[in-house]
Amino acid sequence: MNGIRDGATEDFSFGPFHLSVARRLLAKDGNPVDLGARALDLLVALAREPNVIVSKKDLISRVWPDVIVDEGSLRFHMTGLRKALGDGQDGARYITTVAGRGYCFVAPISQPNRSPEDVAGSDFRHAILPTRLDRMVGRDQDVVRLSEKVMASRMVNIVGVGGVGKTTVATAVAHHLAPTFNGAVLFADYGMLSDPALVAAGIASMLGLPVGSNDVRPSLIAYLRDKQIMLVLDTCEHLIEAIADLAAAIIEAAPKVYLLATSREALRIEAETVYRLDTLTCPPDDPELSAEALRSFPALQLFIERAAASGASLALDEQDTRIAASICRKLDGMALALELTARRVESYGLAQTAKLLDQHLTLGWAGSRTAPPRQKTLQATLDWSYGLLAEVERTVLRRLAVFVGDFTLDAALEVVSSSDIAPAAIFDAIDNLVAKSLLATHPVGSMMRYRLLDTTRAYAQQSQMDEDRIGLNARHAAYYNRWLEQFGPDWPTMSAGSDRLPYFVSINNVRAALEWAFGEKGDLAVGISLAAAAVSVFQMMSLFPECKRWSERALLAMDEASKGSVEEMHLQAGLGISQMYLQGGRETSQIALGRALHIAEERGGAVDQLRILGPLHMFSLRVGDFNAAVDYARRCSLLAVSVGDAATIELGHFFLGNSLHFTGDLVNARAELEAALRSEPRQRRTPASYVGFEGKHLAGGILARNLWLQGYPEQAEIQARRAISDAAKLDHSLTLCIALLGGIAVFLWRDDVPSAEEHIDWLVSRAGLHFLSPYVTVARGFEGEIAIRRGEVALGIDTLRRCIEKLHTSTYEVFTTMLQLSLVKGLALAGEHDEGIARINATIELVERDGDRCYLPELLRVKAGLLSVAGYVEDTEACLMSSLKIGRRMGACSWELRAATDLATLWSENGQQQNAWSLLNTVYERFDEGLDTADLLKARVLLQSSRRAN
Repeated sequence: MNGIRDGATEDFSFGPFHLSVARRLLAKDGNPVDLGARALDLLVALAREPNVIVSKKDLISRVWPDVIVDEGSLRFHMTGLRKALGDGQDGARYITTVAGRGYCFVAPISQPNRSPEDVAGSDFRHAILPTRLDRMVGRDQDVVRLSEKVMASRMVNIVGVGGVGKTTVATAVAHHLAPTFNGAVLFADYGMLSDPALVAAGIASMLGLPVGSNDVRPSLIAYLRDKQIMLVLDTCEHLIEAIADLAAAIIEAAPKVYLLATSREALRIEAETVYRLDTLTCPPDDPELSAEALRSFPALQLFIERAAASGASLALDEQDTRIAASICRKLDGMALALELTARRVESYGLAQTAKLLDQHLTLGWAGSRTAPPRQKTLQATLDWSYGLLAEVERTVLRRLAVFVGDFTLDAALEVVSSSDIAPAAIFDAIDNLVAKSLLATHPVGSMMRYRLLDTTRAYAQQSQMDEDRIGLNARHAAYYNRWLEQFGPDWPTMSAGSDRLPYFVSINNVRAALEWAFGEKGDLAVGISLAAAAVSVFQMMSLFPECKRWSERALLAMDEASKGSVEEMHLQAGLGISQMYLQGGRETSQIALGRALHIAEERGGAVDQLRILGPLHMFSLRVGDFNAAVDYARRCSLLAVSVGDAATIELGHFFLGNSLHFTGDLVNARAELEAALRSEPRQRRTPASYVGFEGKHLAGGILARNLWLQGYPEQAEIQARRAISDAAKLDHSLTLCIALLGGIAVFLWRDDVPSAEEHIDWLVSRAGLHFLSPYVTVARGFEGEIAIRRGEVALGIDTLRRCIEKLHTSTYEVFTTMLQLSLVKGLALAGEHDEGIARINATIELVERDGDRCYLPELLRVKAGLLSVAGYVEDTEACLMSSLKIGRRMGACSWELRAATDLATLWSENGQQQNAWSLLNTVYERFDEGLDTADLLKARVLLQSSRRAN
């Protein structure tokens, strides 16, 4: 007979459920629950061992003792049991799965019929347990995990920074496990105790034992020896050695006693299991996340709850939610800091509270009157921790406050070191600060990173001496200057955003060093050198506003003796490039880049010249001087060959292919672009790394356009999507925006409006995030074209007019011809033929003068349409013949097909069906893909019509 069913007389109660083993009945609020026999057996097996992990093998042997079954049967019946219990619904938790080990019953459970001799700690006189919070935010998983660990190992220490919520979580765990110990749970708060000799006496007195001798440990241990009790030892860090010694003795002598401690450092005893309690998860600084998504993060939930409880009225609209999220990030998700700050919202309002935090972390804001003295303010909490440090640890902590965000051990050793502290002492101090939860650690890649929470950093900064601060800032700036020079050019060789994470986290320290160097007590010479090293990294990270800001500031600070230096070259290039991407083709960009090129040519370095010629090529495209762009590209290509580096040659291929594409040399453009894409991934730095990007990452979007023009619509779409996907994986916004621009053009040419719209939204979001305003304007222009295609002609025309004018104002002309074509088509639909003719003629004149001849066949075709409406038949035919001829000469089969379709239509209307069919069929037969695209479908319908007419 099944062992689960034999002689079982006990009853269990948990939540709304009552389980009678003898009657084999599970009831919910007095009503029977329909539960299968195997599922009931599983419940009994787990309920008999609450908070104990029961292995799958053990469960199978108990529920199926005489039958061989596999784990699939166990999972099936476990799923049915959880469904019957409503496990996971409305926050209810009964059974948890422990990966690789088994299952555990985690709900509080009581046994009304338990015999007195089985009661744990039956002579336990009285327990002291703080009240559990009605609702604890973001810690449910911690409570479950800690409960499992306590029952599995008997000694768990919750370790974390002051104010993180260790006591709150420990209290919740104690309440959660209290039924398991039949209420025999004792909570000992050592926060008010300062004498190590009283550690054992404190527990003994709470247990009601006489404390009449100097050492009560023997009698305490003797009392606990046969008791099943849970002891919670709260706030142990200042009495760490005495508590560690007592805990070790209890664990060894009293096998039924379970210990849960809270401390800012580990006890370091053999039986201890350390549980690191992290701060609450904060919403990321991501403008693409909705307000609803931001409010799902525990830190923000706690802040909102505590602010509301203090009487604050929060709108919780988009703006308020983002302000509150920024406060949570500023406070690193530290529970105490969030609660103290939330109390200020009722007095100051949300925006002013955030402003006060930005100006200075308010360490003195008061909290609850009932809180322990060490937790009434952040200042008191940190004073408590600071007071427990050795002098060398205090010094190192103060000096580490110079770092913003993450830093490495190498950085700490170099910046913190001075004549009064040896490196070995710094190593020891950092280890101890980590152990005492004042310094956080986490790995980034293969290297460990360290970080002070902002609250701890603000506290440490208050303690810094002025003379020490100056030396610290100078060493800090010098270190990050060398770091930029050594590692900055590695960025383009990294294939994934995860590879670049160390650069993103370190750039905060570069910013801080720049602010100090150009500040009132800074060092301008250090600032100029640091800015010169930083601007290219800002450029690689698409941080163009910062690139522009520090370039301008450093150039203004330069004296005459520094003119013509390598620093000026880098700064002028940074200024020119950032202005170009932020504002389009301003004259100031050209002046700055021209000056940088002059210095590079005087210095004679090919790589330095490439660093400037590449952006000058891009600048020429942006201002619409496509002929100049070709000249710069050819110079780049020749220099790249002279350098003899594969990556640099690849870059030359991209520059040349890019400019040849726009000038209409499609065959050679394709050869150059495909050569750029053929290069192999590189894991090492090359001379091309110093240019700021790699040709292969930019060539894909341009090649997609080129393929469509040459008559390969399917290959063009595949290439466009591949280029966008590859750029997204790089996590480099400028590269992604360029790929999106090329892809959207292809989608529009293919008449794939849904794909175009999807990628336009992406372009607006990413370009707006990095202040790349010309790209946003082009995207809005594309939206205007889509509006026209969908029949909203007036809206589309108005949008395109505004966008084109805005691009003209910022002299960003690389896409204005394409947008002019869209506008003229809209004007034709609206019957505004005079403006359409004027615009098309002006655009054709500019194209023939400036060189973006890749659009010329289409411009002539669209002009023919306008002339046809006006009744100029001969001029219409002449324009279409020119379009056809130029398209054929360029190898632009897609433009040629459109022109041939319009000309064939014209001839058919004039009774020349045979000529029309012959002309169009000749062009149509050159296509062997994309036969379902709009242009080819239109041509096929016309061919079929002409054939029937013949």
